[in-house]
Amino acid sequence: MSRIIELLNDEHRNIARLLDVLEQELSVFDRRERPDYEIFQAIIQYFKEYPEACHHPKEDVVYRILKERNPAVAGTVGDIEKEHELEVDRLANFAKVVDDVLADQELPRQTFHAAARDFIEHQRRHMLKEEQLLFPAALETLTPEDWAKIDARIDDRKDPMFDGETASKFQNLYATILRWEQETAADRSKTSAVRA
Repeated sequence: MSRIIELLNDEHRNIARLLDVLEQELSVFDRRERPDYEIFQAIIQYFKEYPEACHHPKEDVVYRILKERNPAVAGTVGDIEKEHELEVDRLANFAKVVDDVLADQELPRQTFHAAARDFIEHQRRHMLKEEQLLFPAALETLTPEDWAKIDARIDDRKDPMFDGETASKFQNLYATILRWEQETAADRSKTSAVRA
């Protein structure tokens, strides 16, 4: 497998972890309890700083080279670059409703829920599409020269949350993710022990 595809898959796993945290906080909101809005804000900031600025551009380079190499194959994948633009809009909408809530603006609960759910679901569907269509098409179609071009064009910036040296602004979010994953693992263990 190409180094860049491995990297993109790793980044997808990291993004999925954050989407899990968003879903967890959204479930708190849906129970009419107060979610941790700092977590929402930190995840939004993360998406602006990394997936939007570094991850999607890498995928765009893979997509463009695939389109140059074989437009028909790229056509079966769909317009990844356009989808990334739509993801920016969804993120902005989600960020706005979080900001509105924190500014004590009148906002129907359903509006908040819909913006969060829309962002989460489209992120998941988009990643799945890339994993099932774009990445396999690229691996099957692109030549070693194409991969060299891709490597030369991609940004090697490290993920500020999952690179082993979590940026200080994301420390709280990372600690929350670890705590949540530990609690989930503990809950699963209890459930397994009860069934056994």
